[in-house]
Amino acid sequence: MRQLFIFLPIFFLLLSCAGNYDKDNEVMVRDSERGKASYYADKYQGRKTASGQRLNNSAMTAAHKTLPFGTRVRVTNIKNGKTVDVVINDRGPFVRGRVIDLARAAFVKIEDLRMGLADVEVVVR
Repeated sequence: MRQLFIFLPIFFLLLSCAGNYDKDNEVMVRDSERGKASYYADKYQGRKTASGQRLNNSAMTAAHKTLPFGTRVRVTNIKNGKTVDVVINDRGPFVRGRVIDLARAAFVKIEDLRMGLADVEVVVR
């Protein structure tokens, strides 16, 4: 019985740390992630993304290092509470501390472009 009291808290602790399994794409995805968001520079407009789509800075799209293409995420600016829903269609960002690159139109929904970066939480929808 004593072993059960030791095992159960450890089991529930590990269970709470687990992400969601996306069976269609066979990857583990976190429920949420915090870090910095940036946006694509104008020079990338029209270039192919990793998914093969062309970057459209007027679209509600984004780049993430690991989430499957087509994943919908909600990005919330931690400082002002503004949110935007985007679809992952590219890989990146590859800068330490950054968790997502947003198309310009998506970034302006949560932060002024002049800021350049925003502290965000990214939640898989």
